[in-house]
Amino acid sequence: MIGGGISGLAAAWYIRQGADERVKVTVLEAASRVGGKLHASEVAGVSVDAGAEAMLARRPEGAELARAVGLGDDLVFPGTLRSAVYSRGELHGMPKGQVMGVPADLTELARSGIVSPAGLLRVPLDQILAPTLVRTDVSVAAYIRARMGGEIVDRLVEPLLGGVYAGRADMLSLEATMPRVAAVARAERSLLSAARHLVAETPKDAGPVFTTLRQGVGALPEAVAKASGADVRTGVTVRELHRTEHGWRLVTGPVPRPETVEADAVVVAVPGPAAARLLRAEAPRAAAELSRIEYASMAVVTLAYPLSAFPRPPATSGYLVPPVERRPVKAVTFSSVKWPHLARDLVILRCSIGRVGEEHLLQRDDAELVSLATAEMADVMGVRGLPVDSRVTRWGGGLPQYNVGHLDRVARVRAAVAVEPGLAVCGAAYDGIGIPACVGAARTAAGRILDHLSQRGE
Repeated sequence: MIGGGISGLAAAWYIRQGADERVKVTVLEAASRVGGKLHASEVAGVSVDAGAEAMLARRPEGAELARAVGLGDDLVFPGTLRSAVYSRGELHGMPKGQVMGVPADLTELARSGIVSPAGLLRVPLDQILAPTLVRTDVSVAAYIRARMGGEIVDRLVEPLLGGVYAGRADMLSLEATMPRVAAVARAERSLLSAARHLVAETPKDAGPVFTTLRQGVGALPEAVAKASGADVRTGVTVRELHRTEHGWRLVTGPVPRPETVEADAVVVAVPGPAAARLLRAEAPRAAAELSRIEYASMAVVTLAYPLSAFPRPPATSGYLVPPVERRPVKAVTFSSVKWPHLARDLVILRCSIGRVGEEHLLQRDDAELVSLATAEMADVMGVRGLPVDSRVTRWGGGLPQYNVGHLDRVARVRAAVAVEPGLAVCGAAYDGIGIPACVGAARTAAGRILDHLSQRGE
């Protein structure tokens, strides 16, 4: 296993479940710890996630893995899912009845105040406009703007996508990021009517949308690593990958003193650029495609305030900020409201900074990023005074961009890898950046390796 993020560790766990006990599973991770973007550390004495802080509960792979490795009793659910959007100078509640920002209820949209009266009047024109025929993948912005106007894109869809991908709606793939909307775009004339159907299809008793672990999802990687029984080696960078007569040779260690590891099969579970370098010699077509996946960088500034610093305690799980507002902070999560087990006598929150095209913001030092976050809290929430503790976590090149054509690119990568026996890929660059999607991709990769080992009689 090359890569000790949740994808590589999950793949190791799945292989261990299906392989003969004689099979040895090794995980090689370049960093000093496993987990990748899943990591928790203390802020004001409270364990708070520094990267991803939740996983979809309605997609089962993540929670199922947590239960399988002994963390089932630690799964907790949000205290509230009410969120807001900062639009035109103030906070507005997120309208009910929407699909990734695409409105299904005009009354709720009007009540929210997020879009202007002119923007609101533009939406129902969708029902009388000529069909927008979608035959190939298009950008999210191109399709939704054509149907519902620019304000829906700028003030609802854009901040929601930015919160997930740190990307731009005019570049992100409709097929890859909003598959349910893409499906209706190919078949329905009216996006508004289709959105109403999509909302109506969601079961009323579907349960919570998100879940996390009491000590943070940063606790999941270590638990999976332990349960996998794998030989996990940190601080080991794999620099080269070569096919041999009987399997694969991995070249690790410093250039002057290289070391090799022989393996019957390999799962490459690292980000796109690193995967491209490793696959260049043996799977050049896959490497070429992976090298074209762009990545966004961001920083998460975690702040802890005394309750008395807020004129009114936050009542929502957080808020999103559209790029058109031109503010450095793109999203705020009130962690101690969203996850009540964190509350104690503090307000703990996370400010996300950085989207594609905003790399200049991340060139500031940690103290400046904390200042940006505290200024955001003073301006929007009326917070008085300074936080009692803070933490800055930078995720350079941390978020793959699912730009137009992404699904076709992933299909070409997998086709190129499929002809190489004993080789599989998984990670956030392929089928989704959330924990359940990464775990699902890891299970698929593990299945491919298990099939290969069974054919060899191992």
